[in-house]
Amino acid sequence: MNKLIWITCLFLFLISCQKEKNTINPKLSTLTQSVYVSVTVQPDSLYEVFASVNGILENTLISEGSLVEKETPLFQIISSNTQLNTENAKLAYSLAHSKYIGNTSVLSSIGDEINAAQLKLNNDSINFFRQKKLWEQRIGSKSQFDSKKLAYELSSNAVTSLKTKYNRTKSELQTQLNQAENRYKNSVITTQDYTVTSKMNGKVYSIYKNPGEIVSPQQPPAMIGSEHNFILELLVDEVDIVTISNDQKVVVTLDAYPNQTFLARVTKIYPNKDERNQTFKVEAIFVDPPKTLYPGLSGEGNIIIEVKENVLVIPSAYLFDENKVKTETGIIEITSGLQTEDQIEIRSGITPETTLLKPDKQ
Repeated sequence: MNKLIWITCLFLFLISCQKEKNTINPKLSTLTQSVYVSVTVQPDSLYEVFASVNGILENTLISEGSLVEKETPLFQIISSNTQLNTENAKLAYSLAHSKYIGNTSVLSSIGDEINAAQLKLNNDSINFFRQKKLWEQRIGSKSQFDSKKLAYELSSNAVTSLKTKYNRTKSELQTQLNQAENRYKNSVITTQDYTVTSKMNGKVYSIYKNPGEIVSPQQPPAMIGSEHNFILELLVDEVDIVTISNDQKVVVTLDAYPNQTFLARVTKIYPNKDERNQTFKVEAIFVDPPKTLYPGLSGEGNIIIEVKENVLVIPSAYLFDENKVKTETGIIEITSGLQTEDQIEIRSGITPETTLLKPDKQ
């Protein structure tokens, strides 16, 4: 009999405990709505280095981890033919320059001819006008006058012809010089293309090619990014992207820093969806970054969408049929507000004094 009484008491006690366990009262709390994201750390301004020519990698001028400045040579590609073409273009330019400006230039030679022709013209002019004056006084013969006149006209035509030749030759040599200069400059630029340089001040994070391997404009030989500035690449599900905006706070945890959280803020939202995983990429920056960061560090985060303080909340498990709760006096319809994964804001319908019963599983 005593044993039966003891079992009955124990049963009633367990029922009482179970009842208390499945009853709660709404409470005032701070409710935070957030969006879960995966996180990857990358250097700011990270870019893949590309060569603009095809060839064989002759020499790697940097190593992984090297700090480089803008225009620092990174790789040298074999370009023996290109260098030979540059030398030939330089020689052609020097020759054209010498013909146009040098002491033994063609123009100098024609100039000497003009000076000699001008002297002859001056002499023939004196003789012609002297003979003309005599002929006007009927002194001398007509043949002498005609001879002096012909010599003067021939000298004048010779000077005019030489001056025309000089101007034409000068124009041709100027054109040849300009063309040779352009070919030389173009050859120099082409030669420079065989030396791959950095486009920014930064750090070399990866080198993909070794000396002797083929380099092409389609395959990058290296990757460079900022030395100190890092960004966070966040992948946001398409159902959540419309709630994201710039300057929202992000609470981040990194696998490399367990049991630590870091605060960041959203800085950029990419409008194109990745069809492979149905996500959008969002960028954020640390408010107070960890001391040491490396490209590719991964983690997770929560983008804070909205924070409400001193709001009445209940666990999500106590809500059913979207807007109903079970109380000791019956079922009551409520008006809900902000919702998180495990809590719901109650705007009206119940108070902190209302005792809620956990509904049966539907």
